[in-house]
Amino acid sequence: MQANDVRVLKSAAIPTLAVGVAAVVVALLTAGGKGALGAALGTLLVGVFFSVSVVAVSYAARISPQVMAMAAMGSYLVKVVVIMIVLNAFRDTTIWNTLAFAWSVVICTLVWTGFEVRAFMKTKMLYVDPEAKVPGQGDS
Repeated sequence: MQANDVRVLKSAAIPTLAVGVAAVVVALLTAGGKGALGAALGTLLVGVFFSVSVVAVSYAARISPQVMAMAAMGSYLVKVVVIMIVLNAFRDTTIWNTLAFAWSVVICTLVWTGFEVRAFMKTKMLYVDPEAKVPGQGDS
């Protein structure tokens, strides 16, 4: 991973973790232990999914912009499919509070996305490769 990618990952993960901890506390106070478990699992799910996406896209960016775009779209598709499978598999669970789980997923996703956008906006990246050769100009 490049330094910019690590910065973006940390910039999104830390606030999301803080909001996730707050969600666990709120869920504990409003829905008890099952609520806290649901909120913790939702926060964990968001953290894992988005971290894997950042790593996959970062790795693909070293290959080419086209591969990076495919990795971004592919990781998004995988996240959607896996979350649908998880939600379907645990649809009738009584182990944790599903409402706390759902709210923590939504809130943590919004926080992660917002801080990821903020980090990208603040990251100074070159738009051109200063070492690239211009077509038609030789080394003569």
